[in-house]
Amino acid sequence: MTTFTVAVAGFGWWGQHFARRLEGHPFIKIAGIVEPFEGNHDAIRAMGLAVYDTLAEVTALDEVDAVILATPNPLHEEQVIHCAQAGKHVFCEKPLGLTAASARRSVQACRDAGVQLGIGHERRFEPGMLALKAAIDAGELGTLMHAEAAFSHDKLIGVPKGDWRTSKAVSPAAGMTAMGIHLTDLMISFFGPVETVQAMTASRSLGWETGDVVTVQLGFEAGMTATLSAVLHTPHFIRMHVFGTDKWIEVLNDTHPDTPGGKVRYVTSVTGQPLQHDVYDWADAVSANLEAFAAAAMGESEYPFTLDQMVHNIEVLEAITISAEDRRTVFIRDLRT
Repeated sequence: MTTFTVAVAGFGWWGQHFARRLEGHPFIKIAGIVEPFEGNHDAIRAMGLAVYDTLAEVTALDEVDAVILATPNPLHEEQVIHCAQAGKHVFCEKPLGLTAASARRSVQACRDAGVQLGIGHERRFEPGMLALKAAIDAGELGTLMHAEAAFSHDKLIGVPKGDWRTSKAVSPAAGMTAMGIHLTDLMISFFGPVETVQAMTASRSLGWETGDVVTVQLGFEAGMTATLSAVLHTPHFIRMHVFGTDKWIEVLNDTHPDTPGGKVRYVTSVTGQPLQHDVYDWADAVSANLEAFAAAAMGESEYPFTLDQMVHNIEVLEAITISAEDRRTVFIRDLRT
């Protein structure tokens, strides 16, 4: 298979995670890490990887096919556009932007340059979610009525106050940019475009400016509804539950996508029948997403995210941010005027 060479920008939590997952990968090779913080350089070199101080250094390298951005949220638009204009494919850790207008500018830059844009929503590649999506697409659930989802953990409780992850301006609506945005991406892939959003946040224990609890109600153009929540200080809990007139399906994850091990419980209910319980092993969805991105960049297959879906997810994030501020209903169409 053709080698696909990437550089990773950022060596924080996700940058380190990407580097570990791609270590020894059969066809994705890391050319080096962009990390301006010198305190991380020894750890990068200990992995046998080159260190670069600026993004421009790696986008100037002919051997680099793509850049994986694992950088703070406000940098994404500028860096996506830079990579695209340099002729490099670009994979952006979520969120693509903090406003719909920002996401549209990033997408347009990639369209204009003819490069592939990837996005860090690995949960679409989990076996349980693939099975649920297949069941929905096949019409097995009957008329889709409602969905409930949660993505909560306590992995970030040690982040110091003042870090960008605690800021309302940089990480709005509590756990949305860290966790909840994965749930809205999944729901968009299941149900199509969102029409209305109602959201609220709370600050219960961490004292972060952005809050530590977010809960959201969604109304979809196709008519179904959904609720989701993300809590930043509670034991791990990841759940997706879709209700149809003929069947409901619940998916429960024992572990976080970045934590190998554990099982995924897949429960199905049909009226008058015993619950059916199936189990999937944990799968490396992060690598699966990067492999799908690389295959699309090399022209071997279609990437399973459309650019319109990427932008729409940020429209939903922006609507949640607005709604959480004054607890009113936000219509997605109003963000397009």
